[in-house]
Amino acid sequence: MPEFSTQLTDVSEIFKALSHPARLCIVNKLTHTNLNVTQMQDCLDMSQSNISQHLSILKHKGIIKGTRLGSEVIYSLADERMKELVLIFLQG
Repeated sequence: MPEFSTQLTDVSEIFKALSHPARLCIVNKLTHTNLNVTQMQDCLDMSQSNISQHLSILKHKGIIKGTRLGSEVIYSLADERMKELVLIFLQG
């Protein structure tokens, strides 16, 4: 039972990370294409520092990953299950 309890805790942490509208929007955008912070800023109408805080939370939970390309970081989904969640909750 402790292993199942750990799994429940891990899953609840992912849902907590997705519970903010900005983070859910970021994950939704990343289901369609990889983006840098500037591209997210254009569609989220938030400051780069605010977006970076949200990205940090998503990265810490293993939902997204960042790949450095020269002087910028390109973000993508690290967990492909997020595509299914977004499809269920936002497009279903």
